[in-house]
Amino acid sequence: MTDATSIRLLTLNCWGIPYISKNRSARMNAIAEKLADGEYDIVCLQEVWSVDDFKMLKAKAQECLPYSHYFYSGVLGSGICILSRYQIQDVMFHRWPLNGYVHKIHHGDWFGGKGIGLCRLKIKNIKVNIYVAHLHAEYDRENDEYTAHRVLQAFDTAQFIRMTKGGSDVVILGGDLNTEPQDLAYRIICGIGELTDACTNSSCFNQGTNECATNSYTGSNFARKKPEGHRIDHILYLGSSRYKVEVTDFKQPFPNRVPGKNFSYSDHEAIAATLKMTKGHYEVQEVDVRDSLKEALVICEAALVSIHRRRMWYLLLSLFLLILLILPLLLHLLLDQNSIAVTIALNVLRFLLTAVLCYTLFMSSIWNNVEKNSLKAGYLAMEMHLVQLNRNLANT
Repeated sequence: MTDATSIRLLTLNCWGIPYISKNRSARMNAIAEKLADGEYDIVCLQEVWSVDDFKMLKAKAQECLPYSHYFYSGVLGSGICILSRYQIQDVMFHRWPLNGYVHKIHHGDWFGGKGIGLCRLKIKNIKVNIYVAHLHAEYDRENDEYTAHRVLQAFDTAQFIRMTKGGSDVVILGGDLNTEPQDLAYRIICGIGELTDACTNSSCFNQGTNECATNSYTGSNFARKKPEGHRIDHILYLGSSRYKVEVTDFKQPFPNRVPGKNFSYSDHEAIAATLKMTKGHYEVQEVDVRDSLKEALVICEAALVSIHRRRMWYLLLSLFLLILLILPLLLHLLLDQNSIAVTIALNVLRFLLTAVLCYTLFMSSIWNNVEKNSLKAGYLAMEMHLVQLNRNLANT
């Protein structure tokens, strides 16, 4: 008889933005009650933007999930955390260099300081690395301005897992990856990270986790266009030379509505998987990611061209604003210098123009260089990985 150990893992994007997310307090309490049922051994949560919400979730689930860790980062906190039945032995957080745009306040990804979190556990002498991540959101599927950011985050995630999994018996990644199975970012994470999707059959493979028609927060347009929604939340895993991993159950465990309420637990669906770990050699699925890396390099090249174009535009705008700043001085000389109203109006105009000028200069210099250097760093890392893959293939 084989000695096997099973763990039940759940991941959920909680949509917990203070003052913005609808029914946040009631939903968070409902999520906490579900976690307190004791059905899960490990829970990966995203968009827990309020530390008070995390403390409440931790307190309510304390009896069955006594160990937890919140990954602090950025201005608002990363929003990601892990709750566990098993003791957390070590933690680490890697913040992605590219995290959206600081001036896109309404998107807010940059302020979260997003990245990938790692908690190391020991489950019956099995060393398990639990990773949680929340990649940059896709705000416009038709014209996505964050494609390069998400692709580099995906590569960074896969590289981080590759370089920290040493010594572990089992690797598990849970989170809102904001990428579907056919997308480039998903292919990079699974291919380079050598990860397998816990969704093992066609019935769940096409079952969405966001913008589903059954979710109360899905707009009618999205519900009509694609009722099944988009599968962007994932549980991925990897065994080792010492332990095999098998999926024995995969499901969306939460009901469509919070009991007694007319709203869902979140605008995302929770997913849960039961993973059975047994002693033995895990066969890694060989995936050729060279074409995916080439596609990613093309996207980065286009992004670098776009960055240069934006820099030139901001510089031209800065020059135009400088000219406008000189005009009030001339007007002040030509108009009645004793007029208080004229003086106040010109000073207000001068202040506004100076503020906009500071913004354009910041965007054309400091911010432009930050984004450009981050893209170049990611580009070179992917290029090096591609060269190594080609070299390995040539030697076989």
